[in-house]
Amino acid sequence: MHISVLLEEAVNSLALDEDSIIVDATLGYGGHSSKILERIKRGHLFAFDQDGEVIPYSTNRLNAIGTNFTIIKSNFVNMKEKLNELKITKVDGVLFDLGVSSGQLDTDERGFSYHKDAKLDMRMDKEKDFSAYNVVNEYDIGKLTTIFNKYGESKFARNIAKKIVEYRENKKIETTLELVEIIKSAVPMKFRIDKHPAKVIFQAIRIEVNNELGVIEPALEDALSLLNVGGRVSVITFHSLEDRIVKRYFKEKCEIDSKVKGLPNIPDEFLPDFRLVINKAIKPSADELKNNNRARSAKLRVIERIK
Repeated sequence: MHISVLLEEAVNSLALDEDSIIVDATLGYGGHSSKILERIKRGHLFAFDQDGEVIPYSTNRLNAIGTNFTIIKSNFVNMKEKLNELKITKVDGVLFDLGVSSGQLDTDERGFSYHKDAKLDMRMDKEKDFSAYNVVNEYDIGKLTTIFNKYGESKFARNIAKKIVEYRENKKIETTLELVEIIKSAVPMKFRIDKHPAKVIFQAIRIEVNNELGVIEPALEDALSLLNVGGRVSVITFHSLEDRIVKRYFKEKCEIDSKVKGLPNIPDEFLPDFRLVINKAIKPSADELKNNNRARSAKLRVIERIK
């Protein structure tokens, strides 16, 4: 079962009180949501997830704690629109956990894992038509190279793309392990010893299928616009590409307007609306890493509305 990463740190970072209105942008199996719900006895939790398969489990888990929650099946990029439909225009905190859940990785037929044989899928929202099968079988060599470079940071991006396109000339690539063998054949043996070469390629395909990086900034923009003064947005990232987007975006929001930077008395309207709660990202403790290997790359960043 999925173990929530940075559980205490993330929930504490939201500075909850009993009346808080909170959004969990990534419900998953309800680990963070459960902890939040325990602390907001008179508030309300709005939880988003695009994966319909996790919602029944999470609903039962939250019902055991309280009834002051609403689950919305949608990608968090639609957060503001969906909350506005419910007449919610202001909240006290938003939590994003940008990782893929263990449940998705460990369910063979979802096709996320390069260790298990399954149909090429990788859709977080199974109602969508576009899947890993489309990426692998329909993208040309240039487009494959670009996503393997950009999202997988693979030094063998073009080699792997070339092998995929060559293989496709004879038959479609249908399963995960079929793809793994093609990837391995494109990477010299000495580079396969320390790290499995399929790991970053599967990551790249998954990011492309679910537009994972494309939704981060618009969702953060909406989350910050919803915050009350004193409200916080906390984000857990799991790889450098996500973290770079969040770090840069938060930094921009907390900077003094360049037109007046350096003046002795800066008018209030030129001061930032937000502050970084912590300057350096929070990382998992040694104890957490011992108990949950999947936490090793996690980072937590937190921003607060101050006016």
